[in-house]
Amino acid sequence: MKKTITLFVLLVCVFTVKAQTTTKETETKPPPNKYANAKFEWKIIDAPNNTHGYDIYADGDLLIHQTNIPGMPGNDGFKTKIDAQNCAKYIITKIQKGEMPPTVTPEELKKIRVLH
Repeated sequence: MKKTITLFVLLVCVFTVKAQTTTKETETKPPPNKYANAKFEWKIIDAPNNTHGYDIYADGDLLIHQTNIPGMPGNDGFKTKIDAQNCAKYIITKIQKGEMPPTVTPEELKKIRVLH
């Protein structure tokens, strides 16, 4: 009887550990990136106070409409069309890597030479 109880406890422990391991493996898998192979396009648009923003399209569908500088306070857009274009391209690379929604820090904006 003692051997049966010991065997039962051992089996319960093994199944519990296996169940926890399976759950952890499932939780650590990143979600699939539905935009990894999408065809991206961007369009420079007008923004408040004579500034510029951008629209980003994925497979022809509008994905992002950005009229202000992301990650920065205020409603004004980029001072130049080139700055808006550079930011749009940078955002597209983030989306392709699976970052959704894509975020941008002031440091990243300086790195891609959008903040002067």
